[in-house]
Amino acid sequence: MKLLLVSDAWAPQVNGVARTLSQTRETLIELGHDVVVLSPEGQRTLPCPGYPEIRLTIGARRAARRCLDRDGPFDAIHIATEGPLGWAARRECLKRGLEFTTSCHTRFPEYLRMRAPVPLAWSYALLRRFHGAARRTLVRSESHARVLRERGFEHLAVWPGAVDTALFRPRGKDALDLPRPIAMYMGRVAPEKNIEAFLELDLPGSRVVVGGGPALDTLQRRFPDVHFLGYRHGEALAETLSAADVFVFPSRTDTFGLVILEAQACGVPVAAYPVPGPLDLVTDGANGALDDDLAEAVFRALAVAPEDCIENAAGYSWRQGTLCFVELLAAACPPRAERVDPARDATALADPAQ
Repeated sequence: MKLLLVSDAWAPQVNGVARTLSQTRETLIELGHDVVVLSPEGQRTLPCPGYPEIRLTIGARRAARRCLDRDGPFDAIHIATEGPLGWAARRECLKRGLEFTTSCHTRFPEYLRMRAPVPLAWSYALLRRFHGAARRTLVRSESHARVLRERGFEHLAVWPGAVDTALFRPRGKDALDLPRPIAMYMGRVAPEKNIEAFLELDLPGSRVVVGGGPALDTLQRRFPDVHFLGYRHGEALAETLSAADVFVFPSRTDTFGLVILEAQACGVPVAAYPVPGPLDLVTDGANGALDDDLAEAVFRALAVAPEDCIENAAGYSWRQGTLCFVELLAAACPPRAERVDPARDATALADPAQ
């Protein structure tokens, strides 16, 4: 299959969406597929307000046209994000009568509502417009699919997440010389992650935060007794994560939570709220604990056997997840030889990228 993958989230961004798409690309290539990526890499960009590490592409429509003209035709086109490149690629596909699929990785309306008084109904209406033009929209969990169906989304399919168990595996506890038990958060340090709910807990031992983001400076000032380690990558990240005794996932708005699987693969039980994302990955009392009282979830998770966590994560391989991705795209988009240009409603071309 020759695939065009369009994403506004890409290296050097450090987040679950960028990691997922980058690893999916690598696995697709290993499986023998031809993958072209349209991302901010190599484009003129400007920083996203409030998230300077996220780059927004300038001239996205021109970049999308150039990519389709130069590198096409494609057997499948997947638009992974709803940023400038995503909207531009969507418009070009509709203009040319090209079928495409999309994926919805985040609960953007809830994130936006935390920063501005924008009604959820407005944001979800915009997302429905974006994804409604796709043959199929892929989501990372069944619980997120239920949330979107309740908001009027159609043609949804679950594309399960995955974890690199060669990298994330038990490595002992020596990487951190801190009082135990060690409770850890790893990921973006941003308001939507609800990290304060973890940092405000009265827990024995040590609290550790791995990662960076727009809320880092504020949280460091508010919680001087917390160990903020900044970004860790590769082997250093896996060693640090493995040294934790419990992984705390305080977000109430994530759609999946790749870091949950990474922690479990390292033999670290997860404490979280019983909300979409954790509900799909954490079996209460088996590989972690779910509770509306996050402190109670932490104490119960500490009693979970590491072997049970590792066993759960082993079922989410990148090969298995990528094969599912290919099957979903192939089912949604007919072979090139069988395609005809479908009639398109002219109103479908109206979008914020204009």
